[in-house]
Amino acid sequence: MFDGGMIMPFNCSLKYPPMFVGNVNKNKPLYRTRFNPSMAINLSSILLQSDEGEKLPQSKKISRCHTSNPLLTQANTVGIIGGVSVFSTLIFLEKLVWFSSRDGQQSIPFVVCSDPAISRDLLFCGSFPHVNGKDAQFRLNCRTIVENLRDKRAFLEQSGARCIVMPCHVSHAWLVELSTGCSVPFHNLGDCVAMELKEAKLKPLETGSNVRIGVLTANGTLVAGFYQEKLQNQGFEVVLPDKATMEHIVIPAIEALNRKDTEGAKNLLTIAIHILLVRAVNYVILASDEFQGLWPHDDPLLKKCIDPMDALARFTINWAQSTEKLQKQTSK
Repeated sequence: MFDGGMIMPFNCSLKYPPMFVGNVNKNKPLYRTRFNPSMAINLSSILLQSDEGEKLPQSKKISRCHTSNPLLTQANTVGIIGGVSVFSTLIFLEKLVWFSSRDGQQSIPFVVCSDPAISRDLLFCGSFPHVNGKDAQFRLNCRTIVENLRDKRAFLEQSGARCIVMPCHVSHAWLVELSTGCSVPFHNLGDCVAMELKEAKLKPLETGSNVRIGVLTANGTLVAGFYQEKLQNQGFEVVLPDKATMEHIVIPAIEALNRKDTEGAKNLLTIAIHILLVRAVNYVILASDEFQGLWPHDDPLLKKCIDPMDALARFTINWAQSTEKLQKQTSK
């Protein structure tokens, strides 16, 4: 899928995890079925070690330590902070490449910085607070993750990224901490989804009410609260699963996923979506990496659901293409 790129581990500092830079061959097939997460991790490991077994051309190599010169110099370079799930990061790259090149155009330039250590750090933070959770304590426990993500952001800025995106629902729980002080635009999932919904000019399903949007997440009140704030700022009424639905349907579905029982998880989450739809929501936002690929792409239920990664990919591509166009006009 990726050609003409480079992947290398950085040995000079633990602060700078593996990264990927590359162009894309859009003629190679792209995956469409649900990944086994362990397969995604294995794939990542192979890619990250590829420079050890291959002799890259000299033009493809860069120093493994800091340099004053950016890695990429295009004005529309996108910096991507890999999230807790390697699988989710790969899915977003697929969307970014597929959406930007399906009309015969060249894929946009990007650099990815991903570190699987984040998922290990998350284990030490404790479980996400699912219902009326202890948000403050969870945030306090995860200071190491925030520092890790900040280091990634700084590395991408120094590598020439002109905007930053983060295709990870969990990491958006610390969006304020990560975006503060960023030298380039930091595009987030919530704003991209809210903007697309606003542009759709939806009508309320019940007379006298605002447009209602449901939010379904496996990551508790922190992630749900993030989307709730972004949507309410645009005038939407946000509907979350009630306590009984969380305790008897959503949390058991997550437990089923942890047991690798994807069919059981899908059945439970389908019920949770229908419960939200009965409450007159126009759409349900599927705000969890764990929900990726659970339903077949042609499942009618997905017509009433929103994948925020799609919205982020579309916004990122529009930004990159408009930035490139503006640069060409000003350089004439």
